[in-house]
Amino acid sequence: MNEASLDRPLNERKIGEMEERPHVIGRVASLLRAIGEREPAGSTTSDLARDVNLARPTVHRLLVALAAEGFVDRTGTTARWKLGPEMYLLGSMAAERYDITDSARGILRDLARDTGESAFLSARRGDETVCLAHEEGSFPLRSHVLHVGIRFPLGVASAGLVILAHLPDREVDDYLGRADLAPAWGPAHGVSPLRDRIGQTRLDGYAVNPALLVEGSWGMGAAVFDRRGHPAWALSLTGVETRFSPSRRPMLGAKLLDAAHALGQRLTATAV
Repeated sequence: MNEASLDRPLNERKIGEMEERPHVIGRVASLLRAIGEREPAGSTTSDLARDVNLARPTVHRLLVALAAEGFVDRTGTTARWKLGPEMYLLGSMAAERYDITDSARGILRDLARDTGESAFLSARRGDETVCLAHEEGSFPLRSHVLHVGIRFPLGVASAGLVILAHLPDREVDDYLGRADLAPAWGPAHGVSPLRDRIGQTRLDGYAVNPALLVEGSWGMGAAVFDRRGHPAWALSLTGVETRFSPSRRPMLGAKLLDAAHALGQRLTATAV
C-alpha cells in the first residue's frame, strides 16, 4: 500500500483493496495458464512477463508467492518455472468431474489408426480451446502445431473454428464483436473471412484449417456436444497438406463426424 492510499479514509482503502482483488486473481490465473502452455520445458520469468503482458518484477512477486503455496515450482538446473505439486493435487481431485480423456482415448486411437493422421481432443474453456489429449498417426510426416496444453482462441485452428461455428448466431456475433483475431493470427482471421469459414463449416458439419497457422500444415475438426447440446469439445486431425487433398477430405470429415458422435453418445451416457 502506498502513501497516497494511506491518506484516504479507512472505508475507501478497504473498498479499493476489495476492488483490486479480482484483478490479482485474474493475473494469477493468466500466469498459471501461461506456465501450463510452456510445459514440460518450463518458463523463464521474462517469458512469462511477455506472455501475460505484466512487468517482470510484478510477475516475479506473483511467482514467489505461488511457489510458497506449492502452485508453481522452479527447477534448480535451468531456473525455469513449472506447475507445482499443489496444482497436481487439485487437478487430480477435479479430474473425476471434468476429465474426459479416458472416455476419448479409444476413439482417438481408432481415429488415428483409420486415417493415419494424428488425432486430438480439445475442450472449450470460455473464449478458448485447450488441447487435452492426442494420439499419433502412422503417417511419418506430421504437423506439430498442436500439443497437449496449447490454447487457441475460438475461431483459430480447426477445433476452435468448429466449436465457434456450432454456437448460436447471437453468441457468434457477440464473440466476433469483442475478439480481434487478425493482429495476432493474420488477415485470414478477420471477421469477414472467419464468417465465411463459419458458414462453410455449418454446411459441411466439420471445419477445415487450410494451413492458416503454419504453412503446409492442415487440420480438420468436428464438434462434440454435451448433454445440453452445446459444443463443449472437438476432435481434430492434423497433418501435411498432401494428406488433406480435396478427394480425401470428405472421407476424413466423415470419420471425424462419426467419432465425434460416438464420443458425444458416450459422454451423454455418463452424464458429463
